[in-house]
Amino acid sequence: MGNVMELNESNFETQVVQAGIPVLVDFWAPWCGPCRMVGPIVEELAQDYQGRIQVGKLNVDENQALSGRFNVRSIPTLLFFKNGQEVKRIVGAQGKAQLQKVVEEVLG
Repeated sequence: MGNVMELNESNFETQVVQAGIPVLVDFWAPWCGPCRMVGPIVEELAQDYQGRIQVGKLNVDENQALSGRFNVRSIPTLLFFKNGQEVKRIVGAQGKAQLQKVVEEVLG
């Protein structure tokens, strides 16, 4: 997965909340078709914005408490965090151009 971290209950706090740069978290599950379309795009963004954003994937089946904490009701859901706070949310599969636009916004 290159620059994409596997996120879970034990590393979420350090990798996302305490991260020094914005973080994109992909809430997904292996059985979710649209998630499989978004996955490769998220990995490309991790490459394109290396050093500027951190990218992680969170399996909702294995991390239900975190999904609940952030009110993730359907997947794929992409959350953007800045200084530990959610600043942007995208629900559903999006193309790379739309996601790049949001990353640029978040980076400001």
